[in-house]
Amino acid sequence: MKPVIEILDQRITEAMSAATGQSDCNAIVKQSGDAKFGHYQANGCMALAKKVKSNPRELAAKVVENLKIDDICEIPEIAGPGFINLTLKKQFLSDRLMETSADPDRLAIDKTEDPKKVVVDFSGPNIAKQMHVGHLRSTIIGDCICRMFDFLGHDVIRQNHIGDWGTQFGMLIAYLAKENPEILENPESVHIADLEDFYKKAKALCDEDSAFEDTARQQVVQLHNHNEDTIKIWKHIVDESRSHYQPIYDTLSVELNKENERGESFYADKLGAVVDELKAAGIATESEGAICVFPEGFQNKDGDPLPFIIQKSDGAFLYATTDLAAMKFRINDLDAKKIIYVTDARQQLHFQMLFATVKKAGWIADDMDLSHVTFGTMMGTDGKPFKTRSGENIKLKDLLAESVERATEVVEQKNPDLSDDEKARIAKAVGIGAVKYADFSNNRTTDYVFSFDKMLAMEGNTAPYMQYAYARVKSINRKAAEKGIDVAADLSGLTALNLTEPAELELALHLMRYSEAIGIAAADCRPNCLTAYLYDLAQKFSTFYNACPVLIAGDDQRPTRLMLCDLTAKTIAHGLKNLLGIEVVEKM
Repeated sequence: MKPVIEILDQRITEAMSAATGQSDCNAIVKQSGDAKFGHYQANGCMALAKKVKSNPRELAAKVVENLKIDDICEIPEIAGPGFINLTLKKQFLSDRLMETSADPDRLAIDKTEDPKKVVVDFSGPNIAKQMHVGHLRSTIIGDCICRMFDFLGHDVIRQNHIGDWGTQFGMLIAYLAKENPEILENPESVHIADLEDFYKKAKALCDEDSAFEDTARQQVVQLHNHNEDTIKIWKHIVDESRSHYQPIYDTLSVELNKENERGESFYADKLGAVVDELKAAGIATESEGAICVFPEGFQNKDGDPLPFIIQKSDGAFLYATTDLAAMKFRINDLDAKKIIYVTDARQQLHFQMLFATVKKAGWIADDMDLSHVTFGTMMGTDGKPFKTRSGENIKLKDLLAESVERATEVVEQKNPDLSDDEKARIAKAVGIGAVKYADFSNNRTTDYVFSFDKMLAMEGNTAPYMQYAYARVKSINRKAAEKGIDVAADLSGLTALNLTEPAELELALHLMRYSEAIGIAAADCRPNCLTAYLYDLAQKFSTFYNACPVLIAGDDQRPTRLMLCDLTAKTIAHGLKNLLGIEVVEKM
């Protein structure tokens, strides 16, 4: 089913065109903030009246005369200077929700009519280093974006741009060869138990021992020349690093694996060609020995053109060069029509200049879309970037482990009679869900304060509250069975919803708007639009449940109310699990 707001917008736009003869009308349909103004409101007549030099209220009346909408709405009302207020018919609401109930997988939400190949670049851990809290936001926001676009019917290609190349690998390879020479004969026998310790020891030895430093430099040359032994050790370091970060992805229910990786190493042999192409086109020029692009509109603080450096004076390439090579690959080889980069806001200038360079080079067609999805910083309660007391970055695996540990305490307090296995399963769902939901529920562009106490609270817009709301709805079926009520029979025998109470209508209307929430969240790459919808749904269900008895209702009301309960549970589960990657539980 197409979202109702889109149907209303299309029909009112057509009526505006019929009333004025104008072809570029815009209905501007929005959800009404107050029920007394109906369910939706069209505000486009004011702007159109100004354009055609007409009285907006009179124009609104002409639009309503041309509006064919009686299959969806009650008679439209004109308010104020020319607003058109629209109230959906109960029968239309009923038909929509019955169709939603019949499609448990998609909840009757249509896929896009314009599917695109969408590349999403997110997470990007560095090899031989532990993932820390700074990787969390890119990883889970990127995953959520992929889930939403995939659900809407786009062909989504996940790209994990890992840092697996560069001069530091000479140091790492040399260190592993020195400490574990058996690696060349039997790589499987060598395991890096602690990536952080491994990296620090290699760096310390490189700083202290000039002979080792020379060996490290030689290993860089050997790596670039694809020396067999050097490549063998390099691959082992990459594989060992993956054995550390892949379990974190699995714990977070993030859909990334080895197949999604496109490391810097993948583009290493393509960098020279990128520079040569831009130079040949006259787009890249030499400046103080370096090769630079000067995209229009970028200046330094002195007002001079700002360079986008793609090759240093010593011949070395930079992140900019790799990103250009990656862009070229995604456009030409992956045939992407939309590319989304998910990084923190500090990289905004880099991506602005990257996009400007690509456009200047003529690499992208008019129908291509490049997007940089930024996010703010995770802050501690002291108002500073979230770190340990000693000032070190907190390892992501430790953060997640602590959240699960704290959630275990909550589960023990709330439901001590559960089995140990149930407690462990629920604690993991709640603990991991709390970390993810706390991030999602904030506007991604702003900084937010990380607080275990707030994110694990059973009240407010938190994962535990939402998971409890789901469990509460599901408990109705268990209570029904205890009373001898056959829920399945009630639902299968229902042909239309009997919506009589205000709380029923409010819940039904909100359930119908789920597709609108997904559309807004995906269009702006803002998971908080989705969490806001789900939180409102949980609250509206609570109001409905308190006002409208379900299991003791009469035969004329109980099936409708059971259907509203069932759809609420399905919608919460779909939003949390399918789109946010957060597990739901039937007991809390």
